[in-house]
Amino acid sequence: MKNNYDIVVVGGGPGGSMAALHSAKGGANVCLLEKTRDIGYPVRCGEAMGEWAIKQFFEPKQSWIAADIKRSRIVAPNGIPIDIPFNKEQAYVLNRRVFDYDLSLMASKEGADVFTKCYVKSIDRNDENGYDVHLDYLGEHKSIKTKLIIGADGIESRIGRWAGIKTQINMRDMESCIQYSVGNIEVDSNRIDMYVGDNWAPGGYLWVFPKGDGAANIGLGIGSKYNRKKSAKKYLDEFIENKYPEATIHTTMCGGVPCSKPMAHPICDNVMLVGDAAHFINPITGGGIAAAMKSGMFAGQVGSEAIIANDYSQNFLKKYISLCQKDFTKRHEKIYKVKETITKLTDDEMNQMALKINELPPHKITLGKVFTTAIMKKPSLIIDVMKMFAGF
Repeated sequence: MKNNYDIVVVGGGPGGSMAALHSAKGGANVCLLEKTRDIGYPVRCGEAMGEWAIKQFFEPKQSWIAADIKRSRIVAPNGIPIDIPFNKEQAYVLNRRVFDYDLSLMASKEGADVFTKCYVKSIDRNDENGYDVHLDYLGEHKSIKTKLIIGADGIESRIGRWAGIKTQINMRDMESCIQYSVGNIEVDSNRIDMYVGDNWAPGGYLWVFPKGDGAANIGLGIGSKYNRKKSAKKYLDEFIENKYPEATIHTTMCGGVPCSKPMAHPICDNVMLVGDAAHFINPITGGGIAAAMKSGMFAGQVGSEAIIANDYSQNFLKKYISLCQKDFTKRHEKIYKVKETITKLTDDEMNQMALKINELPPHKITLGKVFTTAIMKKPSLIIDVMKMFAGF
């Protein structure tokens, strides 16, 4: 580990690895710091991702894929299923442990230095128009001088907070999430299931994502206000006891997910935030892999340009915000409006919606149709929904 890098990336998830990869590709001297022992573990994600999303960056490797998903099923509160085929491209349930590791390997092959078991303790402004990053690495205290920090350290982003970026999330936009990786169950290995309604997951949804060979990720997210009456764990345990009584639980993941609008200003002088740290998460699904990768790529590109220009000011880094807005953050803002409407639906309204959609010919049932039906009481959002789900 050197004492000086052009760019320090904190966090070894998909966003951090993409930031390191593209910083190095742009000619910057960059290091990636990950606090855990193994990049890609523990998995803190449902692991689902669209084929189109991966192909924006790479041709998918078979080792990344646990299951090929051809269709989805949304289950209404009364148990009525809506079966939705994917019309164009499929989706995947990933092996995140392999996927994340390979992304970090790509970054290192491009020239980035990658370090694990590396815990960043603080950052301080120095008198060289940059930062000193203080950390513990394999039991030793070290400090690194850098011109630019890219924070890819998740929703709890200490980098953002230390740098003075407003990272606070309104509690109404936080969801309490828990997921079990289970085995010994019978599920359709080509279909993801999502359960909605107050009996399954009030203010959110419950998911069953298959991983092949009788394994699956089963989890849920509930609105924070509902967690006071009954915990997310209680909802999930009851579901598994009723639906999959023979299931064996192998790992447990829990935490919070910000289903909010994207952060409007995830930068300051010498600092950019990417992925979950910048609240770049789909407000309806809670998914954030693609947005993390795209924002990481943009941050790496802009960061390497900043090094060449010797300009790390907020004004220069605004280009990063513009790239994100053109690609996905404006879309996320529209999705947030849709979320605000559909989370107000009662169980009875969702049941009626399921009945109405199932009256359609199977080839006309799409995700876009489901959401358009869900927001009929707010027609101003229908055009946004049609744009969001075009082709699905």
